[in-house]
Amino acid sequence: MSEPQTPAAIPPKQHVEATNSSQNLLSEPARKFPGERIFFEGENVRVEWKVLGYFGFWWITMYWLMWLGVSLFHEPVHGPALLWREMYQEFAMALGALLPAIVMGRFEGRSIGDFGLPVRQAFGKLFWEGAVWGLAAITLLLIALRIAHAFYFGQVVLHGVRVLRFAAFWAVYFVVVGIFEESLVRGYALFTLARAWGFWPAAVALSLVFGAIHMRNPGETWLGLLGVVAIGMFFCLTLYRTGSLWFAVGFHAFWDWGQTFLYSVPDSGTVEPGHLMRPVFHGNDWLTGGSVGPEASVVCFLVIAVVGAAFERRYRVARWAVVPPPTNGKSV
Repeated sequence: MSEPQTPAAIPPKQHVEATNSSQNLLSEPARKFPGERIFFEGENVRVEWKVLGYFGFWWITMYWLMWLGVSLFHEPVHGPALLWREMYQEFAMALGALLPAIVMGRFEGRSIGDFGLPVRQAFGKLFWEGAVWGLAAITLLLIALRIAHAFYFGQVVLHGVRVLRFAAFWAVYFVVVGIFEESLVRGYALFTLARAWGFWPAAVALSLVFGAIHMRNPGETWLGLLGVVAIGMFFCLTLYRTGSLWFAVGFHAFWDWGQTFLYSVPDSGTVEPGHLMRPVFHGNDWLTGGSVGPEASVVCFLVIAVVGAAFERRYRVARWAVVPPPTNGKSV
């Protein structure tokens, strides 16, 4: 019986090369499919697709809530029911913006506070300071137009208890509008996009989206849309300096409240019922804003610049930052 043959020894150099080759195969991530870099960055979904997914999630959620609300308002809708339907629609759009952020944040190990709306700051100091700034800013704009003889405040047309009722209604309405629009374009979307692009490139891109949203408003003009983009950039500045969207929500709400109710001027081309005064405009559209309202006046850009400079002096330190998720958070 012959003795079993001993296998030939592997030369040391070949053994090292084989070991390194095996380690490289294990360390290299498996390719998912051709063109995966379009959708993935490393092991995670690219932020651009996350933002598009968020907007898609918002659209679906909003229209589902709109569909649920159809049973509440039977056609034809008229009188006070028209205003309550508008209120419901704004609530649907706001919830449509918040719910996807909460759900997607859960998958990323983040809270709604990471996206600029910390619950502990809700309707706190920053909100009310923003409200004062917003009302002061629209007042400054209209005073400037009055000095230019392009605007006259007119007379009061609402009296008695109806003043308080409509003042409260439009205040709640525009707070919901502020939460909706700020959370939609400067909440999850800006936080996520800024992680890859940087804050200000993402702010410019989403301020253009903010302007595009207002294209659906009746009577909107290109100058009015530029005004919306400029105001959007100012809101981004408030987020960058305060680290919170609550200042912007307050400013946004009472800028709109001042236009629609208090001074009763067109707001992005819309004149609502239940306004306090009957003002008069006189002059060219580039000065008065035309059918869009004072947001489309060239004076609006000057006011935004002045308010922005004052805000920079008030808030000198940038507090915005991408906070790392908890170690037990999920990554997608």
